[in-house]
Amino acid sequence: MTDYNIKYTDYQQAFECVLTKFCDGLNCKPDILAESLKYSLQLGGKRIRPVLMLAVGDLLGLNRERLLNYALALELIHTYSLIHDDLPEMDNDDFRRGKPSNHKVFGTGNAILAGDGLLNTAYSILFSECFNGNDNVSAAKYICDCAGINGMIAGQSADLSQENSQNVDEEMLDFIYENKTAKLIMAAVVTPSILCGGKYYSELRAFSRDLGYLFQLTDDILDVEGSFEKLGKSIGKDGTEGKYTGIKLYGLDGCKIQADLLAERCVKILEGLDGDTDFLKGLAYFVRQRIY
Repeated sequence: MTDYNIKYTDYQQAFECVLTKFCDGLNCKPDILAESLKYSLQLGGKRIRPVLMLAVGDLLGLNRERLLNYALALELIHTYSLIHDDLPEMDNDDFRRGKPSNHKVFGTGNAILAGDGLLNTAYSILFSECFNGNDNVSAAKYICDCAGINGMIAGQSADLSQENSQNVDEEMLDFIYENKTAKLIMAAVVTPSILCGGKYYSELRAFSRDLGYLFQLTDDILDVEGSFEKLGKSIGKDGTEGKYTGIKLYGLDGCKIQADLLAERCVKILEGLDGDTDFLKGLAYFVRQRIY
């Protein structure tokens, strides 16, 4: 294994321990609620957001224990968004990470409740962290804002409202990219900075915003060139459903050029920071080249 892979596995396993403990402690009733929560949380995935948070924490010299609950809350929020995203009224996808979507297993109504439950539980975890001081209040608020009506929810709403739009506007595409996708990645990266009194705040915010754009742009590319076996979800849906994507604005080759530029921009920002940024640079290149 490369140094990058070893570090990624270490961060991933550290988070999985926290997630397993959380799932093992879920005893809510009725049983179908607990089962549906665990089902989506344990579907797997690369855990990019928790990994990012822990890696930035290491760069800033932050004790990992201070970040674990924030990483858990963020992954609960992300998972809730995936459950709702797959619903018939949203992106209408029957599969997630190669398995049936939550609503296909537990029904649409219970999938909505499972997503709501994960979001509310995430907020409860964040509220608990607020008792640890003002930096924690600011960090918790930042994550909530990134997930809310001025963040991910706004991006998802704009995405839905622009379906089948004939005119692709770069400003609108940027709004969707930044809010729908980048905001939760920004939450992962900026939260450790807030907990360190704002160290490298501007640089890390810019890095994570570009990384979020890169993530969504490669998603758009993979919807054209990917496969179900590699992605674990339906492909080709963006085009058939008239989604507002980079493909519609730049074309496939243009998207690849934009993605290359974003990856290089992420690396350039990291080069201006003190400390070992090799892992974060590697993660930026991984997002550009991902085929999972």
